[in-house]
Amino acid sequence: MYLKHKVFGKLFNIFTKFPINNNLISFIIDSNESFSSNLEYIKNEFESRGDFEFNYYYKDKLSINSLKKLATSRYVFLNDNFFPLAFMKFNNKSTVIQLWHAPGAFKKFGGSVENASMLKLISDNTDYLIITSKYIEDYYAEAFQIDKSKIKVLGLPRADYYFKNHNIENLRQNFNNKYNLESDKKIILYAPTFRENEEYNNVFNYLNADEFNKSLSDDYILALRLHPKIKKFYSSQIGVNGDYIDCSDYQNEQELLLISDILITDYSSIMIEFALLNKPVIFFAYDLDNYMDNERGFYLDYKKDLPGPIVYSTEELVNTIKDGIDTSKLNSFIQTQFDDVDGNSSKRIVDFVLNEGEKNG
Repeated sequence: MYLKHKVFGKLFNIFTKFPINNNLISFIIDSNESFSSNLEYIKNEFESRGDFEFNYYYKDKLSINSLKKLATSRYVFLNDNFFPLAFMKFNNKSTVIQLWHAPGAFKKFGGSVENASMLKLISDNTDYLIITSKYIEDYYAEAFQIDKSKIKVLGLPRADYYFKNHNIENLRQNFNNKYNLESDKKIILYAPTFRENEEYNNVFNYLNADEFNKSLSDDYILALRLHPKIKKFYSSQIGVNGDYIDCSDYQNEQELLLISDILITDYSSIMIEFALLNKPVIFFAYDLDNYMDNERGFYLDYKKDLPGPIVYSTEELVNTIKDGIDTSKLNSFIQTQFDDVDGNSSKRIVDFVLNEGEKNG
């Protein structure tokens, strides 16, 4: 695997001899654009500042023209891991910025759980890592194996979405139309994460949908959004099947968060964005002991630091919803995950990048 990355790096390095285009900005992305939202916000912000050119480099496709543009870009943004970066020697007039696709720090990742040598090489070739709060700086320094001087607390571009004016009523109507719903009941969004231990991935072995609906269906709709890797562990009819709505195919996850009234999750960092909306989160951790013993672990104390109650059974889950969900920890939790909660992350990042560019130019 490393050989492939090294070959890519050597090919890329040929093009760094060409002059830099000061108006060219490249984005490194997957073909499925699974983490594109951060990059789109940055692109829109640059477009509001002047006449820039943009290049999307799809990391799983080899395009010589796009590769040359990547090597001659003034600014390069990425949103996820890109291992060839360990062997890519950018022109010293280029600036490489890692935005990362998730806010805050919840589950351990990267150098916190695995061999860090490759990550260190990648970080050596990265100019800046953008994070959401000073509180999580040590975690990200470890996860990326990056010097703290390169870490900048400027926010998460995609979080700007929640501070724009949205017509919630229209979004909810679109949801109703897609799934053929006539009801305006409140939405409970269940978004479980993937487990390495296959035994625990069929969520309906642990959530009794009949019991859930018997107690709550007068007021609530249960909507399920699955991690892509979980789907093979259960069989479901897409759409309404009488027990819940499978909205795993709903294109805009952030819209779902806006129209949902309650989030049920377990170990997914989706809860950080949902907490930003000041709406209640429940943690349905039916396999917590196994997860803590055998999975990658957490940066926080799972039993003490979460912004909502932890439940372990359908009965507990139902009773917690019926009795009212404790949201008293939401504000203090958000303060650990975000230094600024204002919808101006993209502006701060572009301001910083352009100012640093002037200093280095």
